[in-house]
Amino acid sequence: MSAAVQGLTLYGYWRSSCSWRVRIALAHKGIEHAYRPVSLVRDGGEQLRDDYRAKNPMAQVPLLEFEQGGAVRRVSQSVAIIELLEDLFPAPPLLPADPYLRARARQLVEMINSGTQPMQNTATLKYVRDELGGDEKAFGRRFIAAGLAAFQAAAGELSGRFCVGDHVTVADVFLVPQLYNARRYEVDLAPLSTLTRIEAACMELPVFQAAHADRQVDAVA
Repeated sequence: MSAAVQGLTLYGYWRSSCSWRVRIALAHKGIEHAYRPVSLVRDGGEQLRDDYRAKNPMAQVPLLEFEQGGAVRRVSQSVAIIELLEDLFPAPPLLPADPYLRARARQLVEMINSGTQPMQNTATLKYVRDELGGDEKAFGRRFIAAGLAAFQAAAGELSGRFCVGDHVTVADVFLVPQLYNARRYEVDLAPLSTLTRIEAACMELPVFQAAHADRQVDAVA
């Protein structure tokens, strides 16, 4: 661990794909940290409590808290957290050395982070169901399927064992939790064989196994 950074704590929720991404990154880099579960369902959502909002005004997970230079610092949003970890703990890397491949890995990240996951997060689906009277599961399924199809097309020319060649990158970190959600929403994964093949390769690695939602201390059967 960097001497300048200590006392890392991750606030997250077991089934939050955004929290899951950060768990993978922390495990991949072997970074010691504490974990503080924040239930998104208990008592209407612990993320909405005033004490948590004081740490993260967006009332979302994940949140990374740490000490640096005698000050407590906090960073939210999974992309920002993982980019910070990459800067503070560069080895082993999650971004390719080649600038073009780094950009393409980031492109794949944003296809999930901005283009897919927000359409199936808790707040969005609750609004679809409660305010619009819609079928939240069908809504989520439609956007997950479209997003993953686009992801597979974009990854096609780059993929090897993993999304970008033969080494784990941020693209794999974002893909694996999204495929878990795809199954929850009963997305047909048969046309996404490249992605499920990459997922299987990832799940052979201990860091992906340790970060899996179902293995977290706050997981609910």
